[in-house]
This record gives sequence, structure tokens and C-alpha cells, in this order.
Amino acid sequence: MTTSWQDPTAVNLMLDDLETWAVVGLSGDPSKTAYSIAELLQKRGKRIVPIHPDAPTVLGEQGYASLADVPFPIDVVDVFRRSEAAGQFADEAVAAGAKAVWFQLGVVDEAAFERTTAAGVAMVMDTCPAIEWRRRP
Repeated sequence: MTTSWQDPTAVNLMLDDLETWAVVGLSGDPSKTAYSIAELLQKRGKRIVPIHPDAPTVLGEQGYASLADVPFPIDVVDVFRRSEAAGQFADEAVAAGAKAVWFQLGVVDEAAFERTTAAGVAMVMDTCPAIEWRRRP
């Protein structure tokens, strides 16, 4: 079943075509995985938007306390939260009009996946942009 969570069409859409990535759980702590992935996204030409209750500025980008606070369109919502806390961010992404949702490695919420894809929003779970970029020829 996990292969459907990592549909190559959805992965390619996000990595190749979508530019503005809201990173849920991104703080200014460079030891955290969210920070290194946000840095990679920037190097790959993506605009990152930190989403964190403290709304920090990270990697030169203004942060916001919630997805609803972001005053411009978001393409991808990249979620760095535990599986049990991640589903609400998929729902908020749909409500905010995001085109896609990415749950990081180890983050799985089947019900959120069903709700999100049923709403017509592309979604992948349990993988990482760094891994997917490395898999490419």
C-alpha cells in the first residue's frame, strides 16, 4: 500500500512544478531535519515558508504561526510532525488552497491521505524530498 502514498506523478509534480513550500515545524535550529530539508529546498530553487507557533524568520524567510496566517498562495505543505499530529495540517493545507501535501519520512496518517486526495489535493507520505531527488537518474 505504501507505494500509492508515494505516487511518482505526485512526487514529480511537487519536486518539478510547485515552487512555494510551507514547512510545518520549521524552526531556526540547524540540528533539526526540517532545517536541512528547507535548506535543500531553497538550493533547489523553492521558496520556503516556515510554519511554527513562534513564527521565526528562518533561512531568510518570514515565518508564520499557522498556514491560515500566510498572506500568499502556498503550493506544497511539507509536514514535520509526528503522525498523530500531522492530519490537522493536511486539513489546513486543503482549507488554505494548497496544491499538494508532503508528509515526511515516518509520518503516516491514512485517514488524512484519504481526505486530502479525495479533496483533489496531491499527497505523498513517509518519504523525503532529499530521498526522492537522490532516486532520480
